[in-house]
Amino acid sequence: MSERTKLWIADVMKKLMIDKPIEKIRVTDICKMAKIERPTFYYHFRDKYDLMAWTFFSSAYNTNVIDIESSARALDYMKKEFIFFKRVYEDNSQIPMWQYMHEYFVETYTRLAKEMSGKEVIDTQTIYSIKLYCYGAMAMTREWLFDDNVTSSRTTVKMMFESMPEALKSIYKL
Repeated sequence: MSERTKLWIADVMKKLMIDKPIEKIRVTDICKMAKIERPTFYYHFRDKYDLMAWTFFSSAYNTNVIDIESSARALDYMKKEFIFFKRVYEDNSQIPMWQYMHEYFVETYTRLAKEMSGKEVIDTQTIYSIKLYCYGAMAMTREWLFDDNVTSSRTTVKMMFESMPEALKSIYKL
């Protein structure tokens, strides 16, 4: 029941985001449209930014970031949910959502590097390469999402993987 409630609240927030950015949406607006009481909202989320983060991470957790098909499906989902992800990229709150996204992807790629290399500690250069790749991949995803109506998600992911530093490609066996 709890997961369904969270999904319901997230869907309502996405509908509200069609007309206005997250900073213009109040928790009261979400509760009113979802037909829930404020305590129900706060039982599940700290605030609207926590809700936005949960919504993003719910889809991100299902993506294998080193698999072309899985990553392409994630980009297709972003196109399908264009308004939500547009608002995520536009977020200018105290700690913008793109920072959370970057941290998530750096942690994910670092964890995979440890697992796939069998090392408990990753060297500074590899961490730097992971961070740089994640910044670049996020920026190119934003550009693709906002401006590119021609290139397929699969081709976009293949180009991202091809642009990955050779040292990372060898770790991730790409």
